[in-house]
Amino acid sequence: MNRFLKYSNKNYSPLNQNPQHKFAQNHALCIYNSDAVYSFIPKNACSTLRTTVAYANGCIRDKSEFNWIHNNNHTFVATLPELVKAKYTFTVLRCPFSRLVSVYLDKIVGRDLDAWRYVDVHNRNIGVEDITFDFFVRSMEKPGVRNSNIHWRPQVDFLVYEEYDDYFALEDFSRAVKTLKERIGIDVIDARSLTNHGRDGFDLVSGEDFSMVKPFDLLKNKMNGALPDLKSLYNEELVEIVSRVFRSDIDLYLSKFGADGLMYA
Repeated sequence: MNRFLKYSNKNYSPLNQNPQHKFAQNHALCIYNSDAVYSFIPKNACSTLRTTVAYANGCIRDKSEFNWIHNNNHTFVATLPELVKAKYTFTVLRCPFSRLVSVYLDKIVGRDLDAWRYVDVHNRNIGVEDITFDFFVRSMEKPGVRNSNIHWRPQVDFLVYEEYDDYFALEDFSRAVKTLKERIGIDVIDARSLTNHGRDGFDLVSGEDFSMVKPFDLLKNKMNGALPDLKSLYNEELVEIVSRVFRSDIDLYLSKFGADGLMYA
């Protein structure tokens, strides 16, 4: 079966100078014993799967060494022959609405380094405390902001192939665990408890509109064990913006999984 590269023919420049292809290739990781390629997309269980890949490739002994992955994002990047000759390919997609909330609560509210990079993208004309979820979503209408960081960049940009053997939905991740064991014999190492990026263990607050709440107030609630329910950060206007700006991601998700996993169909 021929594997067609998604962005190779978007321009006729040398492939190693094609920016769309190079970006996608840099997020395609080899699992060597399986001749498999995994395209990782930040905020889509990528820490769990990069830890799994590192273990499968013999570079870490168990999940206690998971921090190794953060300095080795490019260690297993597939070459052109490895991309073309891969026997199995897969990726994980996520509901674009929940992905955007997740990155906001993790990176912006959590005052991660990415929050300060976001401020830099705005030429430091804003402070971290100005970045409400409403402001964050509206800023995604600007391509320079939307494409400035891998954690909120559109998911389609990370896909190096036109088609993958398997697409997994984060909302049904147990299917990925089962299928990867059956297809290529790897055991997925769950790193969620180590990264603390998820919402497990938090009380989820609903029934309020959190879209204009200041990040520091959300952080105080988070430190007290409470997070807004995902839908509590959206209103009708913000749903419309995400639906329009991330239309390619939504269309891809719908084509692979249908509407059940989307927050807003």
